[in-house]
Amino acid sequence: MGTATTARATTRRCRLDTRLSQLTPAERAQRGKEARAAVPRESHAAFDPAAGRPDPLDLLEGQATSRVPELVPVRYGRMMVSPFTYFRGAALPMASDLAATPTSGLTVQACGDAHLSNFGIFGSPERRLIFDLNDFDETLPGPWEWDVKRLAASLDVAGRDNGFAAKDRREVVTAAVAAYRRAMRGFAEMTNLDVWYARVDVEQVQADLQSQLKARQLRTLDKVAAKARTHDSMREVAKLTRVVDGQPRIISDPPTLVPVADLLPQETDLATFTSQLTGLIANYRRTLETDRRYLLDQFEFADMARKVVGVGSVGTRCWILLMHGRNESDPLFLQVKEAQASVLSSFCGTSRYANEGQRVAAGQRLMQATSDIFLGWQRTELGLDGQHRDFYVRQLRDWKFSLDTSTLAPRGMRQYGELCAWTLARAHARSGDRIAIAAYLGTSDVFERAVTRFAAAYADQNERDHRALVDAVASGRITAEPGV
Repeated sequence: MGTATTARATTRRCRLDTRLSQLTPAERAQRGKEARAAVPRESHAAFDPAAGRPDPLDLLEGQATSRVPELVPVRYGRMMVSPFTYFRGAALPMASDLAATPTSGLTVQACGDAHLSNFGIFGSPERRLIFDLNDFDETLPGPWEWDVKRLAASLDVAGRDNGFAAKDRREVVTAAVAAYRRAMRGFAEMTNLDVWYARVDVEQVQADLQSQLKARQLRTLDKVAAKARTHDSMREVAKLTRVVDGQPRIISDPPTLVPVADLLPQETDLATFTSQLTGLIANYRRTLETDRRYLLDQFEFADMARKVVGVGSVGTRCWILLMHGRNESDPLFLQVKEAQASVLSSFCGTSRYANEGQRVAAGQRLMQATSDIFLGWQRTELGLDGQHRDFYVRQLRDWKFSLDTSTLAPRGMRQYGELCAWTLARAHARSGDRIAIAAYLGTSDVFERAVTRFAAAYADQNERDHRALVDAVASGRITAEPGV
């Protein structure tokens, strides 16, 4: 276990504990109780930024220096839309703020960006719909409390965007954190294998809720599941390509979607670049399991484009690769996404992996119940700026679907928050000392009440930071491109 702390440390050396098998459950529970004595659960209510708090805009501008310059205004434009979209893009400022808050010293594989929009549905290799975390760009070993607080704050921020009353927001946040506590205590009682196999199977949830939900609610759940199944490579081909000289080609819709031929330097021949890309795919395949390599070898490269995704990721180099199998009716879309250093690295230490893409893939496999069969990584000059950069690779669409939280009423937000919290606890239980964390949390509502107060205070700060971004754009300090 790391050292419990209530003060900002320049860098915590957060590492996963690989010696848990050497301790008895009683000894692990005692660790949690000792951590609670050193860092009381009530202390997690505190959010009192010091006078020297780093300027969030300075942090965001620092991130922008390594991103595609013409896409940075798109990122700011998306963050300006609302306090919640700002929150989604402000993982680094919040990590900086969390570094000054109390931690128990118990480390897990942290998501680093566990807001409610980074959970969703996707297809397992067995073709089952699974609900899980779905974004791991910032994953790194770190304090479990930071993920919980980011999720809690996101619920308060989203509730404000949806017009919820303060009482409703408190109930939503408290219920979610309580669900995390109860789930962790449940996982503490389970065997290692049972924890590893635990998952949210959407189809099983549908069956379990048949007798509990009203007909309208069941129809909504059925529609969500049906819509998720349509999000696949065939749908992306219909949406993102057109036929040119008898071959599907990715359309141009700048700046969010630009074919690679429109981005290559004049001195670069397209055929030469395609040959280099083929080499990239060959190298990436080495990071896959043997059976997945065999499957990938049955697809041939057809086209490639740069695609803008998300809010926080805008400006990082993200490509989509169109591949064909037996014919054009057998497509595969791969996403090749740049992986930069985690926002947690300045506060938790650098990754053990030399390749940031491998960091993302390893963290995803450790936290998710089941991961994309094409998940891998590679280092390449694919950024087109002559610099070697790290990338991870996965399918662009594999029944992936994220809920539009702006449509949720308080009751729906509460249920969704509880589901996200259970999922986060499961992810943490796979890598951290779940018995010690459960003992730290205890059986009372002290922790959830504290984090609910933190979430409200941080949502206030988030509104101020969002306003500062809007003002910076108005003053000309920052250039934004809204509506893209």
